[in-house]
Amino acid sequence: MQYCSTIHCQPQQFINPFARCFDVVEYSLIHHKAGLYTAGLPYFCALAHKKKSCMNRIYLDNAATTALDPQVLEAMMPYLTEKFGNPSSIYSYGRESRLAIENARKSVAKILGAHPAEIFFTSGGTEASNTAITAAVRDLGCTHIITSAIEHHATLHTVEYLHKQGEAALSFVKLLPDGHIDMEHLEQLLAQSEDKCLVTLMHANNEIGNMLDIHAVGELCKLYGAIFHSDTVQTVGHFPFDLRNTPVHFITGGGHKFHGPKGVGMLYINENVKIQPYIHGGSQERNMRAGTENLYGIVGFAKALELATAGYDEESAYINALKMHMMEQLRKQVKGVHFNGDPTGHSLYTVLNVSFPKTEKSEMILFNLDINNICASGGSACTSGADAGSHVIRAINNNPNQVAVRFSFCKHNTREEIDAVVAKLKELI
Repeated sequence: MQYCSTIHCQPQQFINPFARCFDVVEYSLIHHKAGLYTAGLPYFCALAHKKKSCMNRIYLDNAATTALDPQVLEAMMPYLTEKFGNPSSIYSYGRESRLAIENARKSVAKILGAHPAEIFFTSGGTEASNTAITAAVRDLGCTHIITSAIEHHATLHTVEYLHKQGEAALSFVKLLPDGHIDMEHLEQLLAQSEDKCLVTLMHANNEIGNMLDIHAVGELCKLYGAIFHSDTVQTVGHFPFDLRNTPVHFITGGGHKFHGPKGVGMLYINENVKIQPYIHGGSQERNMRAGTENLYGIVGFAKALELATAGYDEESAYINALKMHMMEQLRKQVKGVHFNGDPTGHSLYTVLNVSFPKTEKSEMILFNLDINNICASGGSACTSGADAGSHVIRAINNNPNQVAVRFSFCKHNTREEIDAVVAKLKELI
């Protein structure tokens, strides 16, 4: 008997462990909302609504995560199988693993224009940002944090925690109508502060795509003696970096945002900054991060970054063309659409955030896209399943008569997929 799971979907038949096998013809939102698909009741799969194979899925949520590149998997496989030695061990197996990590570090450093000693591998962007922000307060003497209301929760929740603990004052820089940072207000906050400041502003917003002028912010921080951390999870692997000539103290990256593996990231710490480890218990990562290294993840991270960099010019142009095409077709075919942020200006080529007029149909837009095998997001995937909505959209466009959806693209998407999604949106709105 075959069954349905969210990963390997057999759309025709579903197993109720306490009843007979049956076909699902309609997904029940009521049951879903009420949590009634638990033990003793049928397992429902939204993808079965049209009885299509999961292979027909159109995936437009690449800002949440990306598919693992086959070449990355190939590079990782030896370290998942025969090259399994602990990098901290002194015998040959361990030395082979250590060498792989250090070669990965050199590769990442070269691509980002940094020194290998400035690159530290972590479990992902969230840990990296937590480390940098906490260290800036506890080790570097920053008692005033300046951030924005549209940061990723890895930043917002960390600064709010430190503020609640009484470790730092907290200020929010104003936003312009298009979602960009008000640079004049940022300078005012820095100039008026009597305390050492940490400025933490993301390089590119994960929901609306707006990009920060990281050099301009860095120069302001230099002028006022502030520490600068930038969440670059959406830009590492998607844009070229030259950190030797970028005035920033900390940046972060996550492998799964550019066709690398999940569970691995990096933290850049400028060589002039000295901080204490965030995680204790070992001397790994040159005493900066305790715990046995994610060997195959680190190898995969470096390989994915290498591939992303090599294909940057061609792939970025291709993906941006998909984004522009979707904007054009939505304007032509769907009445009342609005694009959040600054999609045709200084923005990610991978992200398009669209607001649709609020109707009974559009309120269920993500659900209806899902049952039609289209993957998109209403905000950050890190908070998926919550009904609170997007804090980013609330901050820049708090219009109760609109419903926002984020579409995010990668090199695997096609113009035909975009056309199919627009056609479906025309039906659903």
